[in-house]
Amino acid sequence: MVNAVVYKMILASGILVLSLLVAMYSTLVERKVAGWFQDRHGPNRAGPWGLLQPLADGIKLFFKEEFMPNTADKFLYILGPSLTMLVACLTSAVIPWGPDIVINGESYALQVADINIGILYIFAIVSVGVYGIMIGGWASNNKYSLLGAVRASSQMISYELAMSLSIITIVMMTGSLSMREIVNQQQGFNWNIWYQPLGFLIFLICAFAETNRAPFDLPECETELVGGYHTEYSSMKLGFYLFAEYINMFISGAVMATLFLGGYHFPGLDKLGLSPNVFALVSFLVLFTKITFFGFIFMWVRWTLPRFRYDQLMKLGWKSLMPLAILNVLVTGVIILFNL
Repeated sequence: MVNAVVYKMILASGILVLSLLVAMYSTLVERKVAGWFQDRHGPNRAGPWGLLQPLADGIKLFFKEEFMPNTADKFLYILGPSLTMLVACLTSAVIPWGPDIVINGESYALQVADINIGILYIFAIVSVGVYGIMIGGWASNNKYSLLGAVRASSQMISYELAMSLSIITIVMMTGSLSMREIVNQQQGFNWNIWYQPLGFLIFLICAFAETNRAPFDLPECETELVGGYHTEYSSMKLGFYLFAEYINMFISGAVMATLFLGGYHFPGLDKLGLSPNVFALVSFLVLFTKITFFGFIFMWVRWTLPRFRYDQLMKLGWKSLMPLAILNVLVTGVIILFNL
């Protein structure tokens, strides 16, 4: 029998390594996708087909000069990227990555923490992420960094409200805040996206804003703010900010797949007669494929749509998404009431 604590530690370590690997190779995939969209070659020098490019970039960041402004608050300057990276890694704890696996006759869940308030945990952790950006921008003692940090904080707070309202409809339908319970109610093709298409669209748009991805990348708008909140960062401190962005993309895709696309479920998968462990592996690959699809959407939109102006960003969040999210909650409540 495998000790439960040891199993949880191994599982958490595996998810962390997976997140870091996905973040590394997402940089390569994004540059390849950008090259495809722009009719040019992406990275193709480091290793066959450029597969060693993420490793080369990581080595470059490690050995790059470590620069810190003399006027910066040194403790907060280091805390900013560290907090951002920590928050990005913690979010994955409540996501169910697949059905139970069997080890020596005992069942173990492919989920680090199956808490009954999983959705609240995700929003609590995500809301802390803005502090990493805000602290880093303020501690740099640079006006461009500070403007980027202020933009990030107002943007993330604005869009978190609409995002939260879009998730309330899922909670109303399922009657649970547990991520695993929400996945279990979407077996087969009974996915929540069919019942909440507007909620899914609102969540998807807000996910772009939460991860500071184009066309919502105003906090690091290089044409106005040089580099935004991480202008004064270099070496692996800058690497932490960049890694956190791609980890957040990965986790955002996992959350959207879990809440709206059935998680690790796929029609007919449970009728193949697979052994429990093989079934768990195939289910994980199904979830990973859905996450990959969302990753491609993130990259597709970045290299297709122009950046919003800041006033357009705020107007979209407060005057369009918020009323639509509130309307969606009201309509969902009425439908549930009359169905009862």
